[in-house]
Amino acid sequence: MEDQQYKIHNSRGELVTIILRRDKRLKKTSRWEFNSDGTILVRVPVRLPKRRVGDILKQVSTRLDKAVELHTRRTDEALQARAEQINRKYLQGQIRWNAIRWVGNMQTRLGSCTRGGSTDGEIRISDKIKDWPEWVVDYVIAHELLHRKHPNHSRTFWEELKAAYPRTDQALGFIQGVGFASGRKFINDQAEG
Repeated sequence: MEDQQYKIHNSRGELVTIILRRDKRLKKTSRWEFNSDGTILVRVPVRLPKRRVGDILKQVSTRLDKAVELHTRRTDEALQARAEQINRKYLQGQIRWNAIRWVGNMQTRLGSCTRGGSTDGEIRISDKIKDWPEWVVDYVIAHELLHRKHPNHSRTFWEELKAAYPRTDQALGFIQGVGFASGRKFINDQAEG
């Protein structure tokens, strides 16, 4: 079944393009996400009646402003402050890094941390997770911070991360669920050992 395209207005009166895709994996609920081109992909159950599409578009329209507000609130400066708080609260302030910022070019990675070279200590977090729950974003930050101490996903890395950040397993479950629902596999969501 081909994607359908709709236009809706946000609260500022701007036109927003919605791509409606029927998804065999969805039974009752719809899911939506921002695409990198500024459109919004809305996935709905295959058997959703056409008469209900308008209701779904209205729901997206009302939730759009909240999502955009959350995106704009989560700046690089806020990310730095949050990383400092996570470092103090969960990692006893032992981690050092040079910069942490949101980036828009990660497709399957949620974050990355460089070790060595001219970019040593730079942490990048995918802006695709800006609208995820704070405790999941905190997990991704803690995960990347801990890579300053452990360069790989060794057993020691996972043991220390799970001991330090109490919602690690819940966050991994959330990430796997989002990956499953979207048909993508995120790179740093698999625990080893």
